[in-house]
Formats: sequence, structure tokens, C-alpha cells
Amino acid sequence: MANTPDFDIDYVAKLARLDLSVEEKAQFEPQLGKIIEYFQQLGDVDTDHVEPTAHANPIYDVLREDEPQAVFEQNVAIANAPASQAGQVVVPKVIE
Repeated sequence: MANTPDFDIDYVAKLARLDLSVEEKAQFEPQLGKIIEYFQQLGDVDTDHVEPTAHANPIYDVLREDEPQAVFEQNVAIANAPASQAGQVVVPKVIE
């Protein structure tokens, strides 16, 4: 490739933790060169008058109305616990 940017395929493979054979390096080097050329084209695009955004489309929280619903009685909720005491679930101590 005439305009292929300089890069070290061995270094890129090491960063990606890939153990490439000589044949794979020969196959992937031109492909990676084309990818880098494309990113250089993107870098040439004038974005001076483009407002930075976190998302391409506006994002809105979609929340449902908070409506009361049937809940478990305490004894039903604790019935599935491996251990309980005084109406509470007993768990192993995690802080010494």
C-alpha cells in the first residue's frame, strides 16, 4: 500500500495478546493498514461546528408510574431463607 501508515504488526499483536503466525501477519497487516487509513480520514473531517454529544440520539428515562401492588407477607418472604431469627434473614458475618 502506498499510503499505509507506519505501524508495527508485532507490536499491535502483542497489545492484543495475539500470537500470530507469519502467514497471519501477512494477511492482517494490509487489513489493519486500511483500518488505520479510514480512521485518518475520519480525523480529517471538520467537526468545529458540531456540538459534542454522549449519544447520537437523545435519551430519555422511561419510567412507569409508581403504583402500589401486592407484597409478600414477612413470614412468606422469610420462608425461603436458609436461616432466620426474630423475623429477619440470618446471613454469615462478613466483617470481623
